[in-house]
Amino acid sequence: MNIVFSSSKLPTQGSIFVGIFEEGTFTAAAELLNEKTSGLIKKSLTCTHFSGKKGEFLSMIAPAGISLQRIVLFGLGKQEHLKALDAMEIGAHIIVEAKKIPDKNITIMLDLVESDHLKNPKLAALVGSGLLLRSYEFTKYKTQLKEKDKTHIKDVSIVTDSPKVATDLFAEEEKIAEGVFFARTLAIEPPNVLYPETFVKELKTLTKLGVKLEVLDTEYMEKMGMHALLGVGQGSTKPSYLAIMMWNGAEKDEAPIAFVGKGVTFDSGGISIKPSARMDEMKMDMCGAAAVSGLMHVLASRQAKVNVVGVVGLTENMPDGNAQRPGDIVKSMSGQTIEILNTDAEGRLVLADALWYTQDRFKPKAMIDLATLTNAIVVSLGSKFAGLFSNDEGLAHKIKQAGEETKEQVWQLPMDERYDRDIDSKIADVKNVGDNGASSITAAHFLQRFVNKTPWAHLDIAGTSWNHEKNIFSGCYPIPTGFGVRLLNTLVHKFYEKH
Repeated sequence: MNIVFSSSKLPTQGSIFVGIFEEGTFTAAAELLNEKTSGLIKKSLTCTHFSGKKGEFLSMIAPAGISLQRIVLFGLGKQEHLKALDAMEIGAHIIVEAKKIPDKNITIMLDLVESDHLKNPKLAALVGSGLLLRSYEFTKYKTQLKEKDKTHIKDVSIVTDSPKVATDLFAEEEKIAEGVFFARTLAIEPPNVLYPETFVKELKTLTKLGVKLEVLDTEYMEKMGMHALLGVGQGSTKPSYLAIMMWNGAEKDEAPIAFVGKGVTFDSGGISIKPSARMDEMKMDMCGAAAVSGLMHVLASRQAKVNVVGVVGLTENMPDGNAQRPGDIVKSMSGQTIEILNTDAEGRLVLADALWYTQDRFKPKAMIDLATLTNAIVVSLGSKFAGLFSNDEGLAHKIKQAGEETKEQVWQLPMDERYDRDIDSKIADVKNVGDNGASSITAAHFLQRFVNKTPWAHLDIAGTSWNHEKNIFSGCYPIPTGFGVRLLNTLVHKFYEKH
């Protein structure tokens, strides 16, 4: 699908989408179209329940004398409330509506439309961004795609006051969307196609953008003492890896920001095996690693002026005669011993070695991990907020602010010594599950034991990483959301990048 920005004129083919503000306030384009159609637009509003609220649409066949297929009115909401996220949501709503019609070309009239918060070209670019994000489809394995499920739209023209400015702004939004799509595609690939080795192959494509990639294999990790990570994968026939992505966009000696992702490409639960219902979703237990990878794609694409390290622990958790057992004790890279009480609490074991390696080697100014870590976070927060845990309030505040700006929101939960005592083991340094509930919190405390004094935050994205319900920017279940890419790109841009 090709999205372009053009100057003000009515199209001569396809369908035209024209915005109406809430309570029937007309935009300039709506006034012009109403004049061209001899008052049809205003008359239609008196005969329907369309009120201009965001997400509302009114479609009509174009009258005689107009060389268009149809006219579609869409709600802009209240003009004084129109902000960046509203514009993106409008774009997402438009592409959903546009997919219902057979036209190959659509034009969105946004000239002279702006608000107190958004100037016209920025608004147009953001509408395009929301439209693009929602346009994502994964039909790679559909050999007999039904006609009704095909997207017919080839060209989208967004009419704006300043096409050149809007085009330049959209170019940045497009790079962000490409990173989100990279993360989504990694997450949705089936586990017989995407496993640790093939995940590494996908990461090699980032080197074309300027990302430096290092990959630690099983033998090297053995030498490094990463037995927490390796223990998770020892029941699988697929070898485990630790992949390190580096983007250097600032001074060479400047400490990087580090992002660490859980990359369990399939999680059966191991010996503590999961129920069969919805186990297919466990191919997406690597959404943390996918988000880190998508973020690196964005930062390299837009040549971000910052040093960033992305580290992903890649493994597969399977039951087998060689699989890790409940009751085993493993020694992590940090030297701390871990008593394994539940082999399905494996993500924290992967992150334990990945976090330790990252803080020890790179000495980052801040370190953030992302993981589909606990079902308890889904119970407590559902799919609207990710769980946030941190040892640094300043870092936590920055993440929350970035979350509000992108609508990839987080909710901070407590870190308290009383929870930390719940994971003390009687026969090892720490055990991988707690005794008294609050399992998302005790999991975060487990991770905290492997970060030393580095400013650190943990994002539990088990509820937000794929659609358990309607999501305006990514569509319907089971499409992964790519949660974290936009959030962390905004965090880096706003607080760490040189401008």
